[in-house]
Amino acid sequence: MPRVSRFILVLGDQLDLKSAALEDFDAEHDAIWMAEVAEESTKVWSAKTRIAMFITAMRHFREILRERGWRVIYHEMGIHPTFTEALQADLDELKPQKLLMVQAGEWAVQREIERVAEERQVALEVREDRHFLCTRAEFAKHAEGRKQMRMEFFYREMRQRTGVLMEQGKPVGGQWNFDHDNRESFGKQGPGLRMPPRQFKPDVITQGVIEMVNGHFAKHPGVLEEFDWPVTAEEARLALRDFIEHRLAEFGCYQDAMWTNEPWLYHSRLSAAMNLKLLDPREVLAAAEEAWRAGKAPLAAVEGFIRQILGWREYVRGIYWHLMPGYVERNAMQAHEALPDFYWTGETDMRCLRDALTQTLRLGYAHHIQRLMVTGLFALLFGVDPRRVHEWYLAVYVDAVEWVELPNTLGMSQYGDGGVMASKPYVASGKYIQRMSNYCTGCRFDPAQSTGPKACPFTTLYWDYLLQHEPKLRQNQRMSMQLRNLVRLDEKQRAAIQMQAKQLREAYSKAV
Repeated sequence: MPRVSRFILVLGDQLDLKSAALEDFDAEHDAIWMAEVAEESTKVWSAKTRIAMFITAMRHFREILRERGWRVIYHEMGIHPTFTEALQADLDELKPQKLLMVQAGEWAVQREIERVAEERQVALEVREDRHFLCTRAEFAKHAEGRKQMRMEFFYREMRQRTGVLMEQGKPVGGQWNFDHDNRESFGKQGPGLRMPPRQFKPDVITQGVIEMVNGHFAKHPGVLEEFDWPVTAEEARLALRDFIEHRLAEFGCYQDAMWTNEPWLYHSRLSAAMNLKLLDPREVLAAAEEAWRAGKAPLAAVEGFIRQILGWREYVRGIYWHLMPGYVERNAMQAHEALPDFYWTGETDMRCLRDALTQTLRLGYAHHIQRLMVTGLFALLFGVDPRRVHEWYLAVYVDAVEWVELPNTLGMSQYGDGGVMASKPYVASGKYIQRMSNYCTGCRFDPAQSTGPKACPFTTLYWDYLLQHEPKLRQNQRMSMQLRNLVRLDEKQRAAIQMQAKQLREAYSKAV
């Protein structure tokens, strides 16, 4: 194999033809370097859907690069067990003068590449990831001097900087945030008939990946019979168009609603494509804003969707890089329980968790309220170590890349960072789930009861959480209303709740 001047490293979540790493590619002297390695699927026990999503997108991207006539050094699964071994072997054989990449999406991966480059004495150039609208340096400037960081203020800055949903320097509609309009449930009638999301039938490349994953990772959780994700930039744009035309208008008011056996509802299915960088967020933002300006979707729906991308998505990346590497170790509420084993099987008598977990393992997907207020809420109330929860979310979802998953899970969902991501713990009883879904219908538990044989585990653990953490939570003004309800509980009721919570933890304490 002839030598090359530069290895252009392309990681599995960097499948962007407009990447800064590719802008001055020299077809005569450079080579794209990519590798599939088992380590990426075993450092957290990744589900088959997540593995297949990354690898099939990588292989399609490889073919697009080769069609350009570019040289691609590509290691398929099984050649090298680890990323480091694959890179070291090619550095030793081909001795490039330089490694070039855009910033990695995971702190440990970035540091490992830097270590290998230093060890092999090869120059490493790391370029800004232009996929994002806010650089790490810009976020650090935003965070400088702030005792507390809040997404809302960051979001307003991003709106002003980009001009998205702005007119003459002011937010369209006269307000920044229409969140109060976006909390409706379906009611007893359910979501009704809707256009299902566009599906993408696996082609020859994807079918080959599915066969490989089923063979190589046979013991991993999940199934691939329904794999139909967009895995190329072209497919991702079709998925975007489908969402804008058929679901965006209803997304806002029903974005927090849940319904049994209805995984997609009015959600976009775009996060995986964006996180692998098959789809530029600017294109998504522009399409949503144009839908509002054309009268195809109400402002509340469009603003709510845009806030998730221009606000939350950019904000969590900023938080991740601003606070790593120590962020992953945070455990503000001193939660140390193991993750119950039903998170890997879906086998539980709690109907809401059974639906959300089996859906996750079947599709590699759950929408944000299922993650925050069902799977995440139970783990928080149960007292699971937030790092274990983070590892599970990173393992099972097709859109999980550490920069976005870790702050959302450890911070927002589990309150492990003590208030960096969220101004209070997102705790609720089973009544919240009853209000926002039909999960409680037919469930053997009663969300109104906290003790006794029919008591909903969410409700029992909710009251136990407040009792257990009352001294710390009293320091948070936003928890005052919930804590005032504790006054209604006499000592006998408190003791009964705490005893039932103890029994629940003992019953559900098995871990894989």
